[in-house]
Amino acid sequence: MAAPGCQSSFCRVSHREQYTRFCATAPDMPLFMQPWYLDAVCTEGAWDVVMVEQAGRIVAALPFFLKKKWHWQYVAMPPLARMMGPYVLPEWRSPRKEVSLLEALLNELPADLAAFEQDCHYQFTNWLPFYWRGFRQTTRYSYTLDITDLNLVWDNMAADYRNQKIPKAQELLQVERKDALLDFLDVHDLSYERKGLDPPVTPEFMTRLDEALAAKGQRAIFFATDRSSAEVHSVAYLAWDAQTAWYLMAGDDPALRQSGGGVLIAWEAIRYAREVLNLPVFDFAGSMIRPVERVRRQFGAVQKPYFRLQREWSPLWKLGKALLRS
Repeated sequence: MAAPGCQSSFCRVSHREQYTRFCATAPDMPLFMQPWYLDAVCTEGAWDVVMVEQAGRIVAALPFFLKKKWHWQYVAMPPLARMMGPYVLPEWRSPRKEVSLLEALLNELPADLAAFEQDCHYQFTNWLPFYWRGFRQTTRYSYTLDITDLNLVWDNMAADYRNQKIPKAQELLQVERKDALLDFLDVHDLSYERKGLDPPVTPEFMTRLDEALAAKGQRAIFFATDRSSAEVHSVAYLAWDAQTAWYLMAGDDPALRQSGGGVLIAWEAIRYAREVLNLPVFDFAGSMIRPVERVRRQFGAVQKPYFRLQREWSPLWKLGKALLRS
């Protein structure tokens, strides 16, 4: 039955506890939309969720990260939550069924939002209800690998990776897994420091997320170290859900980048995702940066589009965005 007060077959369910129970039974809920993951990454604001149900059963949900700036509140993407957006149960993912659900979710968003921006998971392919409400969409790309057959992955890799970079790196380096987050960050952040930039996340933030992932047994940290000197050349941070291994973060020591450690450590993470985790998909977790994108293609990964949805309601917010784009 519908909840008390509902005027249609769809109604909002507003409690996080119910969303947590829903996620526990949703067959392919992405990692970044899990409530415990949102608890870890939504540190400079708060997350909330709207849901709709039919016949007493939750069938769709839209979690979001709510931030405040001066007197405005707006929806943004939390750090290291690569993809969010609406989640609809698989049996409801058809235009005939899901349009009403998506409209119902939009009806339940906070009425006083200044702006909204979310990157949506690949599962979400029908943004028409958002278009009808004045949202705009930008197509972005990530790269994924079907890793069910590692021999095929190896054969589809660029020849210079197979025949030169990885074999040479294997002679010089060894890849190992360690529970050493701060050591990982020391190397990961070197490229940003060299450019005079702040790292994308603080050690405090990453410690919070790492503790959440480690408690669930859903992360591994890789180090490519010199066989002779034990110097760390490259690092990688892998997280996963029931369907996909996510190459969440990776970095090199800029002074040691020519060793091929970055390519080797990615290959070892791919092998780990298949041989140890028995997962079918490896996701490079997106990058629109040209040199990074090229590396993804060299691994034989397939380009995969996803949607960025945006809308501004506040005239002042719109003006600020326009000035930033100009």
